[in-house]
Amino acid sequence: MNIDYKSRIADSLLSRKLAGKGAVLIEGPKWCGKTTTAKQQAKSILDLGDSAVLKQSRQMMDISPKTLLQGNTPRLIDEWQIIPPLWDSIRDEVDKRSDFSQFILTGSSVLPQADESIHSGTGRFARIRMRPMTLFESGDSSGEVSLGELFKGNTFEPIKCNTELRDIAYLTCRGGWPMATFLSGGIALDQAFDYVDSVVERDIQRVDGVKRSAERTRLLLRSYARNISQQVSYGTIKADMLSNDSQTLDEDTVADYIKALKKLFVIEDLAAWNPNLRSKSAIRTSDTRHFVDPSIGTASLGLGPDDLMNDLLSFGLFFEDLAVRDLRVFAETLDGKLYHYRDSSGLECDTVLHRRNGTYALIEVKLGGEKLIEEGAAALTSLAEAIDTTRMPRPSFMMVLTAVGQYAYQRPDGVFVVPIGCIKV
Repeated sequence: MNIDYKSRIADSLLSRKLAGKGAVLIEGPKWCGKTTTAKQQAKSILDLGDSAVLKQSRQMMDISPKTLLQGNTPRLIDEWQIIPPLWDSIRDEVDKRSDFSQFILTGSSVLPQADESIHSGTGRFARIRMRPMTLFESGDSSGEVSLGELFKGNTFEPIKCNTELRDIAYLTCRGGWPMATFLSGGIALDQAFDYVDSVVERDIQRVDGVKRSAERTRLLLRSYARNISQQVSYGTIKADMLSNDSQTLDEDTVADYIKALKKLFVIEDLAAWNPNLRSKSAIRTSDTRHFVDPSIGTASLGLGPDDLMNDLLSFGLFFEDLAVRDLRVFAETLDGKLYHYRDSSGLECDTVLHRRNGTYALIEVKLGGEKLIEEGAAALTSLAEAIDTTRMPRPSFMMVLTAVGQYAYQRPDGVFVVPIGCIKV
């Protein structure tokens, strides 16, 4: 199989970070393409994932650490966390060279136990969070609608969109794993099942040296999947797990497993947005539960595209997880972060893309259909009206992001309706 490199949104971000820092650390779940992306810009490589290289490097670390860092720059140190002291050696070398674009560090999602004790690298290291591919990166979105252009105030004429609901069901289960995007059918879907098995059987044990149960990890992933895109407590997840776990289980144990899965970049919850409101409604601050890729949830439950097509309610929640994955990648490229909003009055918004410069967009996520689009648009306009515009600006734009739809267009009330199959950063 001849595999060509598919351009990533992180490519330009990596170039930008290298231009202003001595070293760049690329973080993210395994299999998301960190090393492949780093290799596009690296001029030399130390591959610690190679057992022979690793053995020699460990010996050299005791004799002459600096030797490991010699090579054309930027020099890629792949799987750096296998030898944690390398971090401080790289930091010192960056100080001595006093130059930019010296090192790129990539590592699997299994972080070293020394992660909290080594020097932070502030001022010397930049960090990039990579995630599985967005639909635009994998070639499954036409990219005819640009979020960046909408933030600039540029609109668009109605655009024809051709993605079918069954296509989105397949893409949700396939996920954005780069290797899967070169495959088709059931073979592509297998990648997510293999990923979950690897996390459960191996990675959960290695992340911080704590012995954890593979069975309990699988139960937790299944519970998270059943509660995906919802604001549920650890207590709710515990109760769900207990129905299938004969052992004793408390919330501290649930929290420990979730913490480990976050270190592995498997789980990535969505925090609450806190705008200035005219009303006195209390903002609910619970996180919305999300995976870094929707295929983790479908694989954890053993679901395929047909299962989603037969249960549109669950499909809608997994589609929101897919949308959050893509919007997170776009948000970081736009110097922003993604949030959700919900208050005590029942007013809510699935996602809020808030940028560093203070501009923001309100985005509701729906499978599609006239009724759901109307509900989404009504929620957006209600939230926009509740915001105190004497203390913060109006939203740059409002959007109902759908799974399918014949067209991307702007409604008379100003709300954009855009199928996910034609969106990009």
